[in-house]
Amino acid sequence: MSTKAFASQADLQDKQVSFTKLSDHAYAYTAEGDPNTGVVIGDNAVMVIDTQATPAMAQDVIRRIREVTDKPIKYVVLSHYHAVRVLGASAYQPEHIIASQDTYDLIVERGEADKASEIGRFPRLFRAVETIPPGLTWPTITFTGKMTLWLGKLEVQLLQLGRGHTKGDTVIWLPQERILFSGDLVEFDATPYAGDAYFRDWPKTLDNIAALQPAKLVPGRGAALITPEHVQAGLAGTKAFIEDVRAAVEEGVRAGKDLRAVYKETYARLQPKYGRWVIFDHCMPFDVTRCYDEVTQYPDPRIWTAERDRQMWETLEG
Repeated sequence: MSTKAFASQADLQDKQVSFTKLSDHAYAYTAEGDPNTGVVIGDNAVMVIDTQATPAMAQDVIRRIREVTDKPIKYVVLSHYHAVRVLGASAYQPEHIIASQDTYDLIVERGEADKASEIGRFPRLFRAVETIPPGLTWPTITFTGKMTLWLGKLEVQLLQLGRGHTKGDTVIWLPQERILFSGDLVEFDATPYAGDAYFRDWPKTLDNIAALQPAKLVPGRGAALITPEHVQAGLAGTKAFIEDVRAAVEEGVRAGKDLRAVYKETYARLQPKYGRWVIFDHCMPFDVTRCYDEVTQYPDPRIWTAERDRQMWETLEG
């Protein structure tokens, strides 16, 4: 039997929610390292960025939006495709759900498997799982590279700055206010999940985010970063983690070690530096497995299924 509880199954403690005003147009819904939601309020409409895991969980986001505006929620943007980010979308009843074409392609390829996988990993985040409608969250609009929306006079840019957390990653950029919503490309005091990642690309993508010089940044997990110094710390911490995992895995592969041995060594090496970060123990088996795959024989991430999750966990933690 595994000594560690699978994924986040032992994480049942409620988190304290914050709804942080970044400007007259931007808010961050954060909860101590749980998945964040971004809110953009334009002249005539509201945009929600990442939806929470279930419609029941999304109701709390809606309640907080309604405390600050009565404008209609017209747009939901998916920064990427993971069930924990997107299956609450129906609660907002948006006119449009927007994602990159790469994200759409991932839904086609692995949406059902991802749904079953993530519901198994995160029992607390999928509370009221029965409120999720059948099927998947499908975009109604897709784009490649860049798309600009005008919410009245407010410019909102959706940008693909490179692969990292997934191949479909999109950041949402308010150029007039220099506020960026990064999705899971950036985390703060939270461990990057890299089970569907591109380790070689991710650091460069973070450099592309940094080149925009955001004044404020809402990461995928962790507190909103509300000064340029905090933004820099979030970018640097995420980049260091990804590079440290890759360096450790490459060293193990060069030495001819198998996945389990590489995992044990990588975990031991990174735990002193990152072990206090949220979901460290959950992420590390998935992260090292994906990095080992990328370094050895799989340039693109393999699909995680609920069964593969358990088999991997037993191999590495059993």
